[in-house]
Amino acid sequence: MKIAFFGSPRFAKIIIEELIKNNLAPVVVVTNPDRVVGKKKILTEPVAKALAVKHKITVLQPEILDEDFIKTLQSFNLDVILVAAYSKILKLEVLNSAKHKTVGIHPSLLPLYRGATPIQSVLLSGEEKTGTTIYQMDEKMDNGPVIAQEDLAITSDETYLSLEEKLAHLSSRLITENLEKYLSGELKPTPQDKSKATFTKKIVTTDAQVDYLIDDPVIIYRKIQALTPEPGVYTFNYPKKEGRRVKILKAKLVDNKLYPLVIQEAGKKQIELK
Repeated sequence: MKIAFFGSPRFAKIIIEELIKNNLAPVVVVTNPDRVVGKKKILTEPVAKALAVKHKITVLQPEILDEDFIKTLQSFNLDVILVAAYSKILKLEVLNSAKHKTVGIHPSLLPLYRGATPIQSVLLSGEEKTGTTIYQMDEKMDNGPVIAQEDLAITSDETYLSLEEKLAHLSSRLITENLEKYLSGELKPTPQDKSKATFTKKIVTTDAQVDYLIDDPVIIYRKIQALTPEPGVYTFNYPKKEGRRVKILKAKLVDNKLYPLVIQEAGKKQIELK
């Protein structure tokens, strides 16, 4: 089976790893271009690219999905395209570049939490469960009919990174168990109930600012769990450090009281608290 995989971050990397283990290695991986990262402006490649290169899988990194890119993609004579955590909008020509078109992998129970930040959003909302969905992609965001879907419980101490990893492994299993059934026509997609659709928003740095003395401790805790490591929760009125930017990297919540465990003042090393 000839598969193209579109995706760049850790969520995509974990899925590619599992596909390789299950003899479903992509023939081509499409990721974002390398980007300059951090204060030292280091040119950094997407982790999905690094994995593909390690396994000698062809990598494409288009800045724009133009006609030249589409011709290159079509030259692989693909059976199906898989998409997970790819930041660009895919037009119909791209979606139709494989025999069986394109299957999306989305870490939420669609039609809930459509959009770019479903993992952060369920944690911010205090949900007790989430899940993952594989679906037939169309030109609208996370809109197409569902091929398979499965729930996942959210633990009380769940973090973005732990939930991302669990959902990536769950997504991988759903793909390996259901992809061939879908391609053969044995599995028929079910339309989403669009009346129940909810949408996530892009998260920016200011979303991570909290008022340590005034904000509800439960809300602060949820933000720490959802927005660490990026963009990272911070405050300007941490006790004895008022006026300075202090990140709260780890905390626990006991009887609705917040207990910071790891903090970091801007420009300084992390401090573990007892």
